[in-house]
Amino acid sequence: MAHHIVELIAQYGLLLVFINVLVEQAGAPVPAVPTMIVAGALAAADRLPLAGVLLVAVVACLLADFAWYAAGRRFGGGVMRTLCRISLSPDSCVKQSELHFQRWRGGVLLLAKFVPGLSTVAPPLVGAMGLRPGPFALFDGLGSLLWVGVAVCLGYVFANQIDYVLDALASAGSVALMLLCGLLALYIVAKWWQRHRLLRTLRMARITVQELNAAIVAGKMPAIIDVRSEAARMMDARVIPGALLADVNSVDRIVGEVPIESELVIYCTCPNEASAALVAKALMARGYKRVRPLLGGLDAWYAAGYPVDQLPVVVEVEASTV
Repeated sequence: MAHHIVELIAQYGLLLVFINVLVEQAGAPVPAVPTMIVAGALAAADRLPLAGVLLVAVVACLLADFAWYAAGRRFGGGVMRTLCRISLSPDSCVKQSELHFQRWRGGVLLLAKFVPGLSTVAPPLVGAMGLRPGPFALFDGLGSLLWVGVAVCLGYVFANQIDYVLDALASAGSVALMLLCGLLALYIVAKWWQRHRLLRTLRMARITVQELNAAIVAGKMPAIIDVRSEAARMMDARVIPGALLADVNSVDRIVGEVPIESELVIYCTCPNEASAALVAKALMARGYKRVRPLLGGLDAWYAAGYPVDQLPVVVEVEASTV
């Protein structure tokens, strides 16, 4: 098996490396690291040019990443919600990426390719949050070169043991496959059960956008709480008029500002109103009796044609702030 892989890469050379990396970085589950390792070994044997391997792999990364980045710049939070909906964990798939971006800004691209799941999410995320093309190209190029360089250098250094390395990778994959599938199944079941319990608890407590608008028109203004993260509001500046800006970690702040006898409506833009439901559940545990997530969240409110305000425009991220 290992020899067949080596001969295949030797025959098609740089083109195969380019296509494999491009497809993987576009989001397809086709690992490119083994291909780059073998290409590095072939470069050590003078069967492929080392500089050429590095160049085509980095160019492939940049092409795929720029496509995601442009989608993030053009469509903003819509791209992130699409990625979120197809994620195994749609309630929190972008949340950790948002936290990484808030902490490191464009620097998250330096190590994004080494973090499972972050490689695909990071380019559209930084695009949606206003990172300019220049800094994006710099950080993404350096991050791509680092990722490609590690894989290619691994093959280059261990060129004499390439058969052993490939066989070891294949053996590890077959041995770990059953364990990985079992853990994945347990993870999916746990997430499904967690969401099922949460939605079952709060299903009867939801409020529709029509009901909320009718209450506002009738002068029965509830306390409206926007629990999106700061990063999510950077991507989508819409907000329901009069909403208190908080997040899933701001329950204490909400308790401090909203009287316990008030009626509260919590909204977000995440699938199944997961963040809103979590905050609503926490507030109910604090003694609030009338607290409901907004069914469909901000998107449903906007789609119904009800008014929204715009938060102040955030200045695009400059190179000096990344």
